[in-house]
Order: sequence, then structure tokens, then C-alpha cells
Amino acid sequence: MAKLLTAGDVPFSSARLSSVAVIGMGYVGLPTALGLHANGISVLGIDHDPHRLEAIRNQNVDLIGPDRERLATALGESGFELTTDVARLAEADAVMVCVPTPVDSRLLPDLGPLSDACDKLVRYARAGQTFILTSTSFIGTTATMLVEPLTDRGLTVGSDVFVASSPERIDPGNVRHTQQETPRVLGGVTPRCTDMAARVIEALSPSAHRVGSPEVAEMTKLYENTFRAVNIALANEFADICADLTLDPMEVIDAASTKPYGFMPFHPGPGVGGHCIPCDPHYLLWQLSETRTGAPLVRQAMNAIAERPRRVVERVQGVLSDNGKGMAGSRILVVGVSYKPGVRDVRSSPALEIIELLTRRGAKVGYYDPLIQRVALADGTVLESIVEPAGSDWDAALLHTVQPDHDYAWVHECPMTVDATYRFAPSPAPC
Repeated sequence: MAKLLTAGDVPFSSARLSSVAVIGMGYVGLPTALGLHANGISVLGIDHDPHRLEAIRNQNVDLIGPDRERLATALGESGFELTTDVARLAEADAVMVCVPTPVDSRLLPDLGPLSDACDKLVRYARAGQTFILTSTSFIGTTATMLVEPLTDRGLTVGSDVFVASSPERIDPGNVRHTQQETPRVLGGVTPRCTDMAARVIEALSPSAHRVGSPEVAEMTKLYENTFRAVNIALANEFADICADLTLDPMEVIDAASTKPYGFMPFHPGPGVGGHCIPCDPHYLLWQLSETRTGAPLVRQAMNAIAERPRRVVERVQGVLSDNGKGMAGSRILVVGVSYKPGVRDVRSSPALEIIELLTRRGAKVGYYDPLIQRVALADGTVLESIVEPAGSDWDAALLHTVQPDHDYAWVHECPMTVDATYRFAPSPAPC
């Protein structure tokens, strides 16, 4: 790692970036660290969980192909180090905060991981360093959690240290829009802060779109994911409308997509999972509630998203009823439990709530997912994936996530199927 420098040693705006510490080695931090290392920058990956770091060392982590290759290369080379010792962030030219910002059971922001990471960063910060917050959070997070406490420590932001916000844009499992191909938004506290942070961001993405402040960058990320949430809620609503009118919603969406302007296709599904869309808009709503600022469209969209698993269960119950069966005692196989195809990730997956709701209504529920060996439900129940499912063993199959490159021909043997993906090949079985 680079030697310790002070603000008076060199003009940092012209100094070569040689080392970056990444706090948080999850689905954002690990690809970020690998991207920096691939561009010749020494990386110190910091995570409080030694088991996570051991999984990375064993390459037992969920990554897209190019990042998996980068990990194998990085582990065999110098300049890529993993540690639980957060004090070592003082060794780096720059520090990126890539920790999760989830919501709790009441859909309120859980700022614990971010607050803890920022507290430690401020404790070990030294003059000359650049700090970039990439975690999605409320407007003013960078100022509240970094600028103010750094100033209280006697460090002048813009001359002693440099602070910016550049929210992550990583889509797990998506090889069509990699980090290396996706522009990033960047807002520094001062113009020099933006310049200093750009050295880091431009090593990760093709360009840094500079905005006038960290607050603009923070709001941009919230707008991006709120936009998606609202349109997904609309797509789900139209799917329900189409069902009532005996229309195929996917045919309608495909037809609307032929319009070359003013339309962007969003697709219905069983709900929304992962770390972004089900969480990020709630950071905005939480902040707006304190200022009594209304956001009825956003709030209604998030309510609809939260209700989607229940609507799916009602759809299953309706199909069973149409075929002369009740929910109680019915054997139902949930097909796929990861929150999206191609990832080993069940964070906020609608499948977990769907399984719980089906079970409460008396169904005997199992699941099959070739990528997820076992899942833990909210009540502590642990389920294991069916190894070799047979359609005839179940009364109904609920298609939640269809994993790529796996054979699902057996699904057609199920007496009833409910396709909550709206994309599965039509089944010859009654539905």
C-alpha cells in the first residue's frame, strides 16, 4: 500500500492514485475492489465479517463471469488484500464506503451498518485522503455522516481531506450492463473534492457525470430506483387488469414497446426483491415524513410492491379453487426463490413471504431452486430445495424465479401451474 502522506506533501490533484480501501465486501464492494485492482490500483478490502472474507478467498461468492475471473487473478497477485482491521484504511489514498443500507421490518431505514462504517472511517481518517460514499441513503447523508464529523476532528474538507458521493450502479447477475460500462454520478463537497474523487470513479466506469453537490448525487440514486419501483408497480397492476379482461399482459407490453418514443417496458412479476428497489424509496419517504412533504404516488407504489406477494398467493388460491381444490392440504411447489434469475441471493425475495403465506393458509409447501440449497423463513423454519422435482408429486407449481440454463420440462407435468414470472413457456397442463 502507499506510504502515509499529509496534505502538504504533494499536490494530490496531480498525484497518481495508487491505493484504495473498500469498506464492505458485499455485492457492491467486492466487484468495486476487483475493478480497481484490474486497473492497477492496490486494494485493501475491509469487512467486519471474517466468514465473508474467507468465502472470498475460497472464491465461494456470487459474481458474474468477468468478475469471477478477476477474483481468481487478484487472489494470485499482490496488491489485493482482505482484512477485518478497519484501522488500516489510513494506509490508502482513498476510501470507498460500500456497506448495505437496508430497511427494517417496519420499512424504516436501518442506518446501523452505514453509521458504523462512517464512524470508523472518521476515527482513522488522515489528511490527504479522499472519501467516497457509494451506499444509497437519505439526502444529506454525506454531510451528516462524513463532512460534519471530519470537520469536528479538525480536518478541513476540500483542502485536508476530500469528500464526495457517487452512488453505486451495480446490477447483480447482469452481464449486459457491467460496472465497467456504466457511467457514474459524482458530486463532491467542493470542486476539488469532485476532482479528487473522479480519479477513483474513472478507474471503475467509462465516465463520471459530475453534479454540483453530494446531495444531488444522493437524490439521483433515489430517483433512479423510485422510478423503477413506480413503473414495476404499474406493470403489476396492468397484469392484474389484463387477467380480469382475459388478455396476455406480455403481449400488451411487447406491442407497446414497438413505440419508439415515450415508452419504456417494465414487466410484471411476483414482487420485488434484492437490496435496491424494495428499500431505497423508503429512505426518501422516511425523510419526507419528517418534513411533512407529500409523495402520494411513491407511497402508493411502495404499498403495492409490499402487497404483491399476497396478491400472488390469492392468484394461487383462485387457480386451486377453479380446479376444485382448497388451499388447505394442497401440495404446492414454489419454483425458484432467489429474488431474480441468475443470482444466489434471497435478500427481500418475495418467494420467502409467499412460502410463509401459503403455509399459513394450510398448504404443504416445498421449493426447488438449483442455485439456493436452503432458505430460512422469518419464523426460523429452514427449508431445503427439492433435489430432483417431479411435477406429478405436486398439486400446483408456482413459478417465481426460473434460473437460466436449467431444465424445467418437468413443470409441465404439474396438474396446475401459476406463472408469476409471466415469461414461462405455455404449459399443456390445465391452469
